[in-house]
Amino acid sequence: MNLSLPFTLNDIADYFPFLKRKPGRFVTPSGAEVHAIIAQFATPADVYHAAEKVRDAGYKRWDVHTPFPIHGLEEAMGIKRTILPLIAGSVGLGGAAVGFLLQLFISVDYKIVVQGKPFTAWEPFTPVTFELGILHCAFATLIGMLALNGLPRWHHPIFNSKRFLKSSDDGFFIAIEASDAKFEPNAVKTLLESAGGTGIELVES
Repeated sequence: MNLSLPFTLNDIADYFPFLKRKPGRFVTPSGAEVHAIIAQFATPADVYHAAEKVRDAGYKRWDVHTPFPIHGLEEAMGIKRTILPLIAGSVGLGGAAVGFLLQLFISVDYKIVVQGKPFTAWEPFTPVTFELGILHCAFATLIGMLALNGLPRWHHPIFNSKRFLKSSDDGFFIAIEASDAKFEPNAVKTLLESAGGTGIELVES
């Protein structure tokens, strides 16, 4: 039974140009795009100090993969505080403001006396304003988290490396992506070797 679709993603991208991927800057001899170069490290201390060297070298699009959390690794990588709380707070306050103004407009435009309260009394608006603020904050947190993490995603090219499977067991890896502005294959290999990396491998997209 053939379950293949009568169209491809490229066919869809013809109608939505923003869906088309930009061609990679680097390709392998087989013509495949280069996703990243990865290196394995023996211990948590090794990958920690290697992360400091990559950070100091000025790379922006890279990551460290370990089978368990390593204390202080975020500082070694130079990771800045996430902007997710700012997004959630801004959207939540915006939703609360819209909820309050909507009630105020309705109360003033359709004057109905309720328990003798003034039409512009803010106290009756509090429950709906609070609930709309929480609702918008929750959606902003969920959608913002997915967007900042690049999710949903069906597959990540780094899993094309069989060696990388050890990252869920006893392997410590650093991957520098080809999309980094400073990426140059020979320079990346030299940096990872000088940092103590072994099994340096080029990963295709």
